[in-house]
Amino acid sequence: MKETLYTIPLNDAVNANDECPFCFIEREVEQDLLDFVLGSGSSYMESDVRDITDRTGFCRNHFKKMFDYGNTLGNAWILKTHYARMNREMAEQFKSFAPNKSTLMGKFKKAASRQNPIGIWAEEKEKSCYICNRFADTYERYMDTFFFMYKKDEDFRQRIKNSKGFCLHHFGDLCEASENRLSDKEKKEFYPEMFELMQKNMERLQEDVSWLVEKFDYRNKDADWKNSKDAIQRGMQKLKGGYPADPVYKMNK
Repeated sequence: MKETLYTIPLNDAVNANDECPFCFIEREVEQDLLDFVLGSGSSYMESDVRDITDRTGFCRNHFKKMFDYGNTLGNAWILKTHYARMNREMAEQFKSFAPNKSTLMGKFKKAASRQNPIGIWAEEKEKSCYICNRFADTYERYMDTFFFMYKKDEDFRQRIKNSKGFCLHHFGDLCEASENRLSDKEKKEFYPEMFELMQKNMERLQEDVSWLVEKFDYRNKDADWKNSKDAIQRGMQKLKGGYPADPVYKMNK
């Protein structure tokens, strides 16, 4: 299949022979978004971008990555106008607040979800994130591209079958996405292939980690490390996604 702007990043991710091509894409997209938000292009000075970041803010994870990225002035500008909006919203919430009436049963029953209006507002703000939202939109497009290529490009399909599989987090997303992107006939082929791929590679990681443990036995001090030297970070990635051993991503000054 001829490469396009949509297929090149996914092909690059698969060709990287990583533990998970979607982790590879996630890292690339997230770093691009950090560059967009705080990099030398100074998008944080654009009124339309700042209007969105003022409204959505950033999650705890991405605030930490923005701090690590650098650009003190850029972070300060973003926080300055975001705080102005947050304080206006908070004042409105306080003005309209009325505590819920206590009941005898309520004292002994734990609520399944937040009941307090301020708690609900704070939770919504905690979940709202400009980078998460932008990534989610991009991620959906890559899911579409994956299934398009899987169905139309036999070479891509074979490379997936011969790959190291996916992390468990992204594999769950892949299975969920397949429900409305594959026909019943296609699912009968897709699931057995993917289950075999995941089982084989999860067992491979188990063996790598197990051998790393055995290498600490003095009787194995001269034995070959095999593929176990980086088994911890790969093992963690396979279970939860991401790159535990990655250095902090910083602004390229």
